[in-house]
Amino acid sequence: MNPAVIASVETMLEKWKGREGEEIEVFNEFRLLTSEVISRTAFGSNYLEGKKIFDMLTKLAILVSRNYFKTPIPGISKIWKTADEIESEKLANGIHDCVMEMVKRREKKVETGEADGFGNDFLGLLINAYRDFDEKNRFSIEDLVDECKTFYFAGQETTNSLLAWTILVLAIHTKWQEKTRQEVFEVFGDQNPNSEGIAKLKIMNMVVNETLRLYSPVAAVIRKIKKEVRLGKLVLPANLEILIPIIALHHDPQLWGDDVHLFKPERFVEGIASATKYNSAAFIPFSMGPRSCVGMSFATTETKVALSMILQRYAFTLSPTYVHAPFPVITLQPQHGIQVTLHPL
Repeated sequence: MNPAVIASVETMLEKWKGREGEEIEVFNEFRLLTSEVISRTAFGSNYLEGKKIFDMLTKLAILVSRNYFKTPIPGISKIWKTADEIESEKLANGIHDCVMEMVKRREKKVETGEADGFGNDFLGLLINAYRDFDEKNRFSIEDLVDECKTFYFAGQETTNSLLAWTILVLAIHTKWQEKTRQEVFEVFGDQNPNSEGIAKLKIMNMVVNETLRLYSPVAAVIRKIKKEVRLGKLVLPANLEILIPIIALHHDPQLWGDDVHLFKPERFVEGIASATKYNSAAFIPFSMGPRSCVGMSFATTETKVALSMILQRYAFTLSPTYVHAPFPVITLQPQHGIQVTLHPL
């Protein structure tokens, strides 16, 4: 997927030419970038084609966040619906229709002989599962649409968040920005990043891990207990939902020390195990165990590719107009954006 990521980053950087010395709001810039990357790599389309779905998913995420802790009265929604419920249903139906349009286009190409298969990207694999001859393995249409929603949203929002917060900490801590830039030039020179080189970026890896600790894209995860289980001194009954506050774990001085709120990438110099004192649950930006995020490598690699290409061309400083206000809307976002000034190298 690296060539598609590089092509999308090059498009973004081309737009930045002529804006040197100007203020750029990178959170929105990276939203366009990561949207195009997930569209290209997973759905074989471009950003404009996926824009409608992204816009609806973003609105849906805001509605979900706003109503997350409200307890519905059973049966009441059959008689009376709130404005948010009506809007959510409208958005869900709109997303369903957009996904089905993409599916039908692929099916039509196969039927007319224009293509000999549904494709080997994520959407193609989903359609194959939807059309599977074995009923036990076959996806329902709801499965297909829900997987597309998850991949579109999670594949874009998390990387967007991580990239933006990484630029913020490097704009503030310019010594680390310079260290990371030197490493990028040592590994790639002025060439585009490649998979082998990405694995050698130790300083960048430390910076990304420390950003994931301080500004974890996913603030918390919820898990449902299937059967009664003992957790320390507690006995938790079946069907209980527990919330795991990732940000609280990542900012716990008992786990990380008194400098927990400081940006110190050197904590990861000997890897995650050493940084967490071999407590694997202390650092879980992508969850852990069987439920760890399937897109972890995708998100971190995309971040490192984009960051490398930016560092090869620009130094950047934080704009005086920046207001620090992280807030969680499914993912951790900068409420007023992240404004930086670009300085060409």
